Amino acid sequence: MTASTRLQHHIHLLEARATKWKIKINETKSTQVTFTLRKNQCPPIFFNNILIPELPSVRYLGMYMDKKLTWREHIVKKRKQIDLKFKQLYWLLGRKSLLSLENKVLVYKVAITPIWTYGIKLWGCASNSSITILQRCQSKILQSMADAPWYVSNSTLHNDLGIPFIKDVLQERSTKHHDCLKVHPNTLLQPLLEKQNNRRLKRRLPINLK
Repeated sequence: MTASTRLQHHIHLLEARATKWKIKINETKSTQVTFTLRKNQCPPIFFNNILIPELPSVRYLGMYMDKKLTWREHIVKKRKQIDLKFKQLYWLLGRKSLLSLENKVLVYKVAITPIWTYGIKLWGCASNSSITILQRCQSKILQSMADAPWYVSNSTLHNDLGIPFIKDVLQERSTKHHDCLKVHPNTLLQPLLEKQNNRRLKRRLPINLK
């Protein structure tokens, strides 16, 4: 209730500013997402007297954020993108491809890895079961790249191809990000380095991933 009231107040200020500077804002492209663990809905929000629809998730800068910030939807979306990209590149990465294994690894790192590593410092807080979705996908692709039989372990594939597991990449990127925050000149970022103990949502924070 309080959050909706404050949000509506600032939207009225935004309406006045947009009217003053003759800026047209498309209300139909706006959505409202309340990030909470509670099941009850917040009061409706209006922009220029037009109701802003409330949705359970929203896409922002390529990140899919659900109302509970589980990142499950984001990971599922990325899995689908990886499947589509691998299907397009199967003639290069598939079992019958004549491309050398070294070049297959290079293609994988250039074309597929950036898909799932985007925003990893945030979605890395997802549950282990969600992260496993991407790990299974990667292992399946590596098995196809190496034309490996079913009994070859995932550890052998990752070690031989020099491709780290998802969790290893997650920890490496998070540690590097944490180190950058330590020396960043913007003091507003410093609270991100503090550990929070009083949290209703029992889930890891980005700071816990390093």
